Amino acid sequence: MENEQKKNPHKGGRPSKIDPAVHRYSISLTAEENVRFLTLFETSGMHVMAHFITACVFQKGIKTVKIDKATMDYYMRLTSFYSQFRSIGVNYIQVVKLLYSRFSDKKASAFLYKLEKQTTEMAVLCQKIIILTEEFETKHLKK
Repeated sequence: MENEQKKNPHKGGRPSKIDPAVHRYSISLTAEENVRFLTLFETSGMHVMAHFITACVFQKGIKTVKIDKATMDYYMRLTSFYSQFRSIGVNYIQVVKLLYSRFSDKKASAFLYKLEKQTTEMAVLCQKIIILTEEFETKHLKK
């Protein structure tokens, strides 16, 4: 029984790693190289500098994420505009039903004619938005 305790004593604490990283290296950088290194580290999005260095040394893929404020703003506005477009489509159906239930056929047809004009204007506006979005993607979003 004492032999078993000597073979596998319980020390407590965190279990030791199977392959611990014990080999350390030191490098020296000039001020210019340090600035360049720090900008690369910040653009990579990694939180630990040691992981970034090992990724650079062993050429693992380094991710650089660039957030463009203009693109984000355009995307947010386009998303809100799209949601407004959808709500107009839902309201359109409700308005048509109400026109025929509340008004005479002649009066409802007159209102529907006005509504159709507005709808065609919205369709033209939608086409312009699509063209602007395609132009924005070709000019500003490089893939």
